[in-house]
Formats: sequence, structure tokens, C-alpha cells
Amino acid sequence: MKFQTHFYETPLEYTGPQLSPHFILSKFKIEGSCLAAFHGPCNVKTDDLVDMEDRLQNDHIKAKQMIHFLGEFFGITLREGVWIQRLMVSEIFGYLLAEGLNVRRDGDDIFIDHAGRPKKLSVSIVTASTVSVLLHLGINIDSAGAPVAAVGLADFMIDPKKLTERVLTWFEKEFESVERATVKVRPV
Repeated sequence: MKFQTHFYETPLEYTGPQLSPHFILSKFKIEGSCLAAFHGPCNVKTDDLVDMEDRLQNDHIKAKQMIHFLGEFFGITLREGVWIQRLMVSEIFGYLLAEGLNVRRDGDDIFIDHAGRPKKLSVSIVTASTVSVLLHLGINIDSAGAPVAAVGLADFMIDPKKLTERVLTWFEKEFESVERATVKVRPV
């Protein structure tokens, strides 16, 4: 089955339960491994956090508007899912760096220096379900309401639709290239 990407252009709020097996199939009618994206508010309450460290600290996630990348991958390990997450974050980091922003990556987080101090641009998590590995990567468009010092793409006049489409196109090509690399070699 061919890997697919999908940009759902109708605004949709991300609240956490979307990070579940077959959400992409039920909402977007796409079977198999997929990376979907949509824009909309983010409001993840403590009880819906997947990151146990954040949950134990009673954290929450909120922003007025984000790009949400939601992935479901079948037949991979959680560790491979984290590598996919880090690769995506690195690609977005490189794009923002090329746009001339003073950007820093720390693991799966992206920070941008704004008004003399680093502010958080992204949130991300990868987890395993009984049938797949799930990913959410949020990039602030408008960080209003964030519980931490945060910044959004709008602060730097970065077009969120252009970034979304670029990441989806890049990811699909990269995924297919990795698949090809695994089947073109002879065993030794």
C-alpha cells in the first residue's frame, strides 16, 4: 500500500483524543500509514496528555491556531516513530533557518529567539497503540493562550499553508525513498 499524505483544509481543533488508532481513517477516509495535516486551535487538557512527564506536572497545551501534523504508521516500532518525528522537526527547523529566523532545535522542540529570548514554536509527541505508532506535531501559527513563552509563524510572516504543503510533499518523497532503499539491496 502506497504511503499517503493529506491536507484537510477545513479548520479542526486538536484536543488530544485525535491521537488514536484509525482516527485518520475515520475522519479522512485514508487507509494505512499516512501523514495528515490540518490547521486549527489546540486545547489539550492534562487528562488527555500522552507525555507522562507533562501529565504528572499537570501541564496542558493550548494555542489559538496551529498547524497540526497527525501521523499513523503501521509496521514500525516506537523508536522508529521517534526518528520520524525528529526528522520532521529537523526539516521544519531547516526551512525556518533558510527563512532567516534565529531558530534552535532541542530534540523534538523548536524555539525561535523573539524579543531577546527563546520562545517555543512547537509541540510534539509519538506514542504506540496496539496496532500502530502515532505522531502529533503542532507548529504555532498564533500562540495566544499558550501556557509557556511561545511564538507563532504569524509573528514572522511565515505562510502556514505553504509550510504545511511543503512538509507533506517532502515527507511523502522521503518516506518513498526510504522504502526504496530497503528493497534495492541484496542481503549479505
